[in-house]
Amino acid sequence: MRIYLATVITVFSLFFTSTGWTADYEIGQEAYSSGDYQTALTEWQLLANEGHASSQFGMGLLYANGFGVPFDNEQALKWYMSAAAQGHAGAQCNLAVMHANGWGVPQNDEEAFMWYSLAAEQGLTQAQLSLAKIYSRSFGPIQDKVQAYKWLTVAAELGNNNARFKLDSLAKKMADEDMAESGRLASLWMDGYQNLLASH
Repeated sequence: MRIYLATVITVFSLFFTSTGWTADYEIGQEAYSSGDYQTALTEWQLLANEGHASSQFGMGLLYANGFGVPFDNEQALKWYMSAAAQGHAGAQCNLAVMHANGWGVPQNDEEAFMWYSLAAEQGLTQAQLSLAKIYSRSFGPIQDKVQAYKWLTVAAELGNNNARFKLDSLAKKMADEDMAESGRLASLWMDGYQNLLASH
């Protein structure tokens, strides 16, 4: 069993739940959190079919993990794609995981990088950590320690303790001027993110 990112189901419901759907979606969310996957399926299925992004993400989680439904990567991919197309960060991150590992789709680092980037820009720290890992590794077509340190800094600012630990490790491999540039980029990103949150 593979557990995909599930914590953002609460965080991003604020952005992807419209007034008419809120009550039913939240019933499904509470059921999912308590392990009552059949009720979650019942509450989310209709909403997902009507285009509700958070419910589509929830359906993806159910099928990706075999919770209350048969394990089915194709169904998970379908629902994640539908939610991701509407900008749902959790779905974008889980699509990245699928592409990075070749789960239900051919393994594709470029696709994984794209979906991680979209989710990271929305403030999802798990995606930011994965993006930093891609940037910091010493193999592959993408290597940029400035960008890696920027995303770790951002994730740490957003409260991710794992990012704080990784910052210390990466700092030992960087020049002072590169760390300063990373800090500048992180500050710019945080300013934009705070403005985005203020507008909702």
